[in-house]
Amino acid sequence: MKKILIYTDGGARNNPGPAGAGFQVLEEEQLLFEGKQFLGSQTNNWAEYEAVALALHDAKSRGLGGREIEVRMDSKLAVEQILGHWKIKEPTLKPQVAKVRALLVDFPKHHFVHIPREQNAEADRLVNEAIDEAM
Repeated sequence: MKKILIYTDGGARNNPGPAGAGFQVLEEEQLLFEGKQFLGSQTNNWAEYEAVALALHDAKSRGLGGREIEVRMDSKLAVEQILGHWKIKEPTLKPQVAKVRALLVDFPKHHFVHIPREQNAEADRLVNEAIDEAM
């Protein structure tokens, strides 16, 4: 079975401010589905975790649980905290990380990869669409 690639991004304008999450789920190079959501007033980092949680939830609900996944995101902080390499100092992020880790139970073979912002353009586009559509 082919690995599932998940690109996620979260962002906030004025940090905190109007925030959005976006994600794309692919098998090989083929887009399976994408999603976006307006998150209200949040911080950029909070939105990054929410994007991962939304993508994992959607992937599971579409029958992809148990598949090998690779989550690619441009937030080094989120990647390192989810993997447990960096401490979580911000209290509002602890429940977000816990939510992501709980969702990962359905994806026992998972990898997180930090990518340059330029490689995450589609997820970033979805974040901005979610915010723009809500404003």
